[in-house]
Amino acid sequence: MNLFLLYDKITKNIMEDGKMKLQETVNGYLEYCKYRKELDEKTLKAYRIDLNQYFESFTCDEPAKIEIEQYITELHKKYKQKTIKRKLASIKAFYSYLEEEELIRENPMNRIRAKFKEKMILPRIVPRNEIEQLLNHIYQAGKDASWKRRFWLRDLAVIEMCFATGARIYEISNIRRENVDLLSGTICIMGKGGKERYMQIGAEEVLELLRTYYQENKDAIAASGYFFVNQNGCRFSEQSMRAMLKKYTKQAGIERNITPHMFRHSFATYLIEEGVDISYVQELLGHSSIKTTQIYIHIAAQRKAQVLRELHPRRHMNIQYTI
Repeated sequence: MNLFLLYDKITKNIMEDGKMKLQETVNGYLEYCKYRKELDEKTLKAYRIDLNQYFESFTCDEPAKIEIEQYITELHKKYKQKTIKRKLASIKAFYSYLEEEELIRENPMNRIRAKFKEKMILPRIVPRNEIEQLLNHIYQAGKDASWKRRFWLRDLAVIEMCFATGARIYEISNIRRENVDLLSGTICIMGKGGKERYMQIGAEEVLELLRTYYQENKDAIAASGYFFVNQNGCRFSEQSMRAMLKKYTKQAGIERNITPHMFRHSFATYLIEEGVDISYVQELLGHSSIKTTQIYIHIAAQRKAQVLRELHPRRHMNIQYTI
């Protein structure tokens, strides 16, 4: 199947016999996203998949509005609302790029109106008692692993940092040595789109753990440039971090499938439960919109309702009453 070609709307500098090679334009756009917008590899991969899927769905040279509408209808038959929104956002961003670069005169997505009614799915969190159970197990495990002390310290430091900062697992995996100030406990985290945010390690015992980990791994850290390193002296990858957490969770006898991202949800939820302003939580999480952060208010509200249902003293009073 030929890729969708744009004709008279394309400026002469990218024309070849009156036609543009779409794949080359997509590649150029992704390069722009990588180096100019500093998007991460996962986002770039999703953009490529979404754009290829979109353009390969048309047999004509230029899809009309009704054909684009039909494409969106087909998406609704196959995917959840959240996935559809992402795919349409990828397409809209690509057309906006072409429009801004004056490669097209008209953006076809400007004529498309798509409304979504997403079911609210609350993020899963780790109960406080299970966080305690997990950490207590790992601290205890260190007493029986003297020859593996360097890696035990690393594993413990990673999990403590997950909960202490609420950072995404890829953000933690990619922390550079120069971005960690072990004296003040300040950590510079590189978020989505290359946006920096600074986190403060609030618990002194966690900061002391990070210092101890660094002292026993500083040669490997200096050689790799990354703060968390594996046994080969390379960056401790996200996949390895997930596998490590799964191992300790099983060892601790916790049946729940705990993922690194659940620590991020727990971090936000427990802060809001303690009365921290939502705009500050938004800043800590690196959310560009407060709407993304507001979901943690719903979690906190549900948990408060559950506490009242289960623990309110009225439930345990012996009251004789009739209505």
